[in-house]
Amino acid sequence: MELFREHMDIAVVREYPTLTLAHIGDCVYELLARSHVVQSGIFKVSDTHMKTVALVSAEAQHKAAEALLCMLDDEETALFMRGRNAKPKTVPKHAALEEYSYATGLETLFGALYLQGKNNRILELWQAALKELEG
Repeated sequence: MELFREHMDIAVVREYPTLTLAHIGDCVYELLARSHVVQSGIFKVSDTHMKTVALVSAEAQHKAAEALLCMLDDEETALFMRGRNAKPKTVPKHAALEEYSYATGLETLFGALYLQGKNNRILELWQAALKELEG
């Protein structure tokens, strides 16, 4: 997952607002999910969409985050907690606050790792999340 991104030092990444990190992390996580679904051989767009939504929903991200917590180092845990404790202005009607908070934490972590250029770590965490979500 090497994209056109200058790698940032963690000190710079820490300066970004939490929800900005979550914003970029949401994109990274969804790209991984969409790529996985397409590579699995589902070609009908409605099925592709439904499978992707099942992987990226707040409920699924909450489940994934809980499974990943034991794998995180101290810095990653701090980033996750920063996102989990963020105070978004709105919470979608289809998500419980706890699910949404964990999803935001997971997205914050993925965004921070992406900005640091830690693509191998992102893929390692993604594979563990996928294992949890797909059994």
